[in-house]
Amino acid sequence: MAELNSLNPEQRKAAQTIEGPVLILAGAGTGKTNTVTHRVAYMVDQGISPENILAVTFTNKAAREMHQRVTKLIPHPPKREDGKPLKATVCTFHSLCVRILRRHIDKLGYKRNFVIYSESEQLGVVKKVLSAIAGKDVKADPRELHSLLSRIKNAGSSGVGKVFGSEEAFAMADHIRGRYDTALKAANAVDFDDLLVLTLRLFKEHPEALEECRARYQYVTVDEYQDTNAAQYELMYLLAKEHRNVCVVGDDDQSIYGWRGAEISNILDMEKDFPELEVIRLEQNYRSTRVILDAANAVIKNNPRRRPKKLWSAKRQGDFIGVQPFDDEEKEAEAIVGEIEFNRMTKRIPWKNHAILFRTNIQARPLETALRKAEVRYVLIGGQSFFDRREIRDFLAFMKVMVNPNDDASLLRIANVPARGLSDVTMERLLGASQERSSSVWQAMNNDLVIHEFQPRTRKSIEGFVELVEGFRMPLKGERLSLATWADGLMDSINYEAELKKGEKNPENAENRMRNLRELIHTMDDRGETLLPANRLVKFLDDITLDAEREEEKEEKSDAVTLITTHSCKGLEYPHVFLVGVEEGLLPHSRSAVEDTLDEERRLFYVAITRAMQTLTITYCLSRHKYGQLVPCQPSSFLKEIPEELCEDMIDSEPVGVDEGKGMFDAMRAMLE
Repeated sequence: MAELNSLNPEQRKAAQTIEGPVLILAGAGTGKTNTVTHRVAYMVDQGISPENILAVTFTNKAAREMHQRVTKLIPHPPKREDGKPLKATVCTFHSLCVRILRRHIDKLGYKRNFVIYSESEQLGVVKKVLSAIAGKDVKADPRELHSLLSRIKNAGSSGVGKVFGSEEAFAMADHIRGRYDTALKAANAVDFDDLLVLTLRLFKEHPEALEECRARYQYVTVDEYQDTNAAQYELMYLLAKEHRNVCVVGDDDQSIYGWRGAEISNILDMEKDFPELEVIRLEQNYRSTRVILDAANAVIKNNPRRRPKKLWSAKRQGDFIGVQPFDDEEKEAEAIVGEIEFNRMTKRIPWKNHAILFRTNIQARPLETALRKAEVRYVLIGGQSFFDRREIRDFLAFMKVMVNPNDDASLLRIANVPARGLSDVTMERLLGASQERSSSVWQAMNNDLVIHEFQPRTRKSIEGFVELVEGFRMPLKGERLSLATWADGLMDSINYEAELKKGEKNPENAENRMRNLRELIHTMDDRGETLLPANRLVKFLDDITLDAEREEEKEEKSDAVTLITTHSCKGLEYPHVFLVGVEEGLLPHSRSAVEDTLDEERRLFYVAITRAMQTLTITYCLSRHKYGQLVPCQPSSFLKEIPEELCEDMIDSEPVGVDEGKGMFDAMRAMLE
């Protein structure tokens, strides 16, 4: 029996309401994950098969955490006839769609061994499309175009019109999208947005696939529901339309991703599709002091369109919120670092208990400078991912080619890595030949008529590359193969280590890069042991493409100050928070007046406030460097929404600087010796 005594009355009600549509309004720090996992365990206790339960969230990290908690709550799950335990499906939207498409995508004209393109690979395709259609005088930003294509796909069948201001703009974007989609399909590839779009198309064109999913997933839970876009809502609705057993969990006050397609109306207007909806509010906060919660409540109540709720806490009143101005961003950064060092030296508060939040990435520069000067360890969330490193991207491109040699983006990346006589000019010619024949570059490389046009030496290089790929693809068709040993053999065969040493001036850097590569290779046999080698390799690539968060997780565990944007901090918490640059034009952003997003900016401010557990310090600058000039700044209008009695005015106080803080520490240490 699932133990519900640890839950408060509202949490317990949410856990036990398992039939029909339910909206759990879970404010910041109210124990949302704990409630949802107990709800899943309670369903199993009531005789619902785990295989009929689907829980969807937005990040792989959140999915893993939820799965681990559910496993602990159900130590003895029901079993299949073969003795294997029945498991609930806990995954992201994209992972769910991958599972569905791996079974059914052939119905849409794709092969089941499709590859998922990373953002860099998608940009490569966009650039190829632009080069084919744009005149010499036409300048288009591939990144902006890629973002536009993503917005179109995520708008869903009913929301595309919102993306464009004119029919001409839509027609041009739709034309480009058609070429982009054709290029991906020719490579048997999809992008992240396609995972949703193609699943929706599958359900509409092949109702039997939808019925299969409905029969399996009879109880659907969607976490972080305020972040869903139109396509994700449509997917949820199609799955739950018949059985109506759907539970969505979220907080409209934390809806901060409108710029990437999230629709706050999904959580505000859910009664339109589910009029029998039961709304349960979780308002007891277990994270923050009462002062911090009172400030957050006072700010967010100024948003006119929201579901009413008020966070409260049984914790202590807590320290007042510090509000402090500075002359410029350098002085702001130095004072914050000084405060962090003072806390560490005098109060034994480790670096990892501190977080510095900011609205835009450019604000990190003076903070990083001050932290380095003070020799304070820090981690910048959103820095270069492990999977964005050159050696890792090269290796993954090789793996993708082994799975699907028609993957043009991956093939073009590694055809001449290491150099084997396939110059950029040669690959451009092969690419042109493939476009003329509506084929892939790989097919062009295997076409005698195409390669006959090249010089003998180049022809030999092309044939050598084809032989290399075919030679290493062949073992994947067998039944027994260590992928790690096979991949090591491939890297040794092409002498990739020498390639790294050639590209690095510092031999140690080359060694570190090779160590990164070996580390990844040795994880290849950790998954899908019962699958055939080719399918294990596909799963390996899927897992990596869908999960780029592991490096950040490692960094979060070290003793280091966290530097993080306000958009990235949702779902996280820190004992001591510094919210910097709270100025008009930054928070709220200058675009908010033009784009009518002031309410979302206020929600962003609210999210930042509610990350703090014990202390919150808010800073702003009286002037800031912009484009090489020092320009005056005004404090954010949001600051006026925090009641004065909750704030400690620090204008007249003198902050402890870095040098002064170290001096104090040295003096104390000398006294102790």
